Amino acid sequence: MGLATRSSKNFALQLGLIKAILVLNLIDAVLTLIWVTGGYAYEANPLLRHWIETSPLVFVIGKLALVGLGSLILWRYRHRRLAVITVFLAFIVYYALLLWHLRLLGLLLNRYFVA
Repeated sequence: MGLATRSSKNFALQLGLIKAILVLNLIDAVLTLIWVTGGYAYEANPLLRHWIETSPLVFVIGKLALVGLGSLILWRYRHRRLAVITVFLAFIVYYALLLWHLRLLGLLLNRYFVA
């Protein structure tokens, strides 16, 4: 069975990963907003940095819209191998970002609550 088969099981997995990407993106947006406005980090993406400097609401809506649109496009082409691979890579990237956020949170908690 190939990577991009038309099986409903494969599509269910892809849909689950896309839903996870959307949730992880929301978590990333909120935590990025907290870190940047708190002065603990900066946004590396120039477009998103501009949006966050313009308005936190513009940042969150824009980030959610971009990833949402990308997810729709990937779902539309879910039967293609490149789309399947991209969904998996996007999930890995957002999962790694979540781990980074948790690491930063741990450092901050350690700094402020451990003597």
